[in-house]
Amino acid sequence: MSLSIRNKRALILAMIALSFIVLVFSYFYYKGINASKDPRVKEARELYEKYNKYAAQNDFVNVFALLDSVESIYKGIEHYSESFEVGVLYNNRAAVYLTMAIYDYKPEQFSLLSKDTLLKLAQGSVFESIAIYENWLNKYSDKSKEQIKELIRDDFLEGLEYYTDKADRKYIENRIKEIETAQYETERRLSVAYTNLGITYRHLEDYENAINNYQKAIELWDQNLNAENNLNILLGKPLKKRNLIQKLFPPKRNE
Repeated sequence: MSLSIRNKRALILAMIALSFIVLVFSYFYYKGINASKDPRVKEARELYEKYNKYAAQNDFVNVFALLDSVESIYKGIEHYSESFEVGVLYNNRAAVYLTMAIYDYKPEQFSLLSKDTLLKLAQGSVFESIAIYENWLNKYSDKSKEQIKELIRDDFLEGLEYYTDKADRKYIENRIKEIETAQYETERRLSVAYTNLGITYRHLEDYENAINNYQKAIELWDQNLNAENNLNILLGKPLKKRNLIQKLFPPKRNE
């Protein structure tokens, strides 16, 4: 057997071994992550994964049913009842009402609702979302890891009494990480909510409030091109296009 053939075989075996190691590492890594997630909201997270699919299909009946089910789970646990996750759900509802109102795409169940009624429903949902986001930020935005742990220790552990202390430590550490991530992501979410509120005012022909909310959205997140272009439309300015980085890494929809 020539040296080159042996080298090729050795390289292939090495690559197979490396792939196996990566697979094993990934399995245990993600198994560890999943094991540290709060089991009380596992169903809510799994349900929410279907949101984008239903929204892309304009299956708004299932969207609303899904959002109601997810909210019911979160609201049933004191720690999550006014959390940023619930704010996301309300803003998602607002986005669906807006889509039905603006594009006149209404399932049969909503066929009797006028555009203005749908816009008012969108407003009600987005007001709820903004209130939840702002209250959450007031509570958590400037807190350190230790301060977060102190804040959530009592109410988060309610309902986890049947798990081991080791499991509880994993759950609370994972929750702290989620909150730390949300500390900087929730301002962007709040910006999206104010954009949606501006859109409702624009279509209700309340242009002053529309402008104020678009400006608030941009103050919170200066990369909010949707808010900026909606504002430009009202001010008679040219629309801006996304740059290459924005096209490659667009913000997550409706979050």
